Amino acid sequence: MKIYIDTLGCAKNEYDSQMLAASLSDRGCIICDDPQEADVMIVNTCGFIEDAKKESIERIFELAEERGEHKRLVVTGCLTERYHEELAKEMPEVDMIFGVNDYDDLPDAIMAADNGSKDRVGRELDDLRYRRRLFEEGSHYGYLKIAEGCNNMCSFCAIPLIRGPFRSKRMEDCIKEAEDMAAAGIRELILIAQDTSQYGRDLYGEVRLPELLHKLCRIDGIEWIRLMYVYDNGITDELIEAIANEPKICKYIDMPIQHVSDNVLSLMRRQSTGDSIRAVIKKLRDKIPDVHIRTTLLVGFPGETEGDMDELIGFIDSFDIDRLGAFAFSDEEGTPSFTMDGKVDEEVRIARRDLVMQHQMAVSERLNEKTIGRDFEVIIDEVLGEGLYAGRTRYDSPEIDCAVTLSSDIDHQTGDIVKVRITDAFEYDLEGFEV
Repeated sequence: MKIYIDTLGCAKNEYDSQMLAASLSDRGCIICDDPQEADVMIVNTCGFIEDAKKESIERIFELAEERGEHKRLVVTGCLTERYHEELAKEMPEVDMIFGVNDYDDLPDAIMAADNGSKDRVGRELDDLRYRRRLFEEGSHYGYLKIAEGCNNMCSFCAIPLIRGPFRSKRMEDCIKEAEDMAAAGIRELILIAQDTSQYGRDLYGEVRLPELLHKLCRIDGIEWIRLMYVYDNGITDELIEAIANEPKICKYIDMPIQHVSDNVLSLMRRQSTGDSIRAVIKKLRDKIPDVHIRTTLLVGFPGETEGDMDELIGFIDSFDIDRLGAFAFSDEEGTPSFTMDGKVDEEVRIARRDLVMQHQMAVSERLNEKTIGRDFEVIIDEVLGEGLYAGRTRYDSPEIDCAVTLSSDIDHQTGDIVKVRITDAFEYDLEGFEV
């Protein structure tokens, strides 16, 4: 049986799809890249914000039109976890619907080809344990999900409704998965969770992220380790010390702060203040001089004022955040913010997002220009042509941060790490040559 898996949304969904692919492969299925060749088409959906929901629904209908007479269409992921009853009623084109906790049941149901209930979404939380994953041939970076769910309960976020409460994966299982990744040729390990800074608190009674990092650094074959989704209030001295002193850990931290106005942070139910965020940034830069910080901002939140925006723009202009993305608030049913007063018009939300990115573009261009003439380690992500490659520095995460276009007289393949001298810089990209 040939299976096609289409993954939408974030790195956590990519992780789940790799796990599903391995489970199906173990049952003798062939994972293919072309839906036209597949017997079963699976869509792993995103349902976090309105745009993501629309994209998922559009993709389901696209594949439904391509399905032909004998293909089956299966839908899983965040959208189905949240809206499985509605989808079962409104989408006769779909054969089976699963949620985010049903990946263990999905392969057997597909193999059995039974005609039971379309809606297979369960209610029990999944068991976070070691699971084998299947990586695309030539993969050189990969995601290690160390926890699932979230306890932060931010007023705008639907993740706790979809993924449940925070729960960590046992350390020995994380290590085994990372060893599998190294054996599969993965050189860059990217740690993900809804809030990686809380890793271990539920299992061990205390945060164990620094300990996990030290153990991951001992795995042969892993060259770079990158931290994503680290909340600022969970960045401890011990974590900073681990990042500073372990050569394999990239001096890069993804810290989604959302805002710096105390008014908005309070409305968002964040566990931070503008001053605490600024203090953490200062401490990171004091202890790790070459640290690069990535963050995301959410603008247009109910109750956000022009004064709040002025404070945020002032922060962007003065704090020189290395990598920054912004989103306009999306009103999500079921979240506390859905019923809040003070809603901001959509046009204003979008204009505020665009204003943030306009200011950040100037910051990014200025910071990138400072790299001209300097040498950086670059991991090659793509072979563009003879002697021409695309890659990233240690300070850039795949697909979301700056890319480096480089020339070389040496033949390379993806995953090679080379030294590159930067010769030109733009808002979000660099150019150079191998030295």
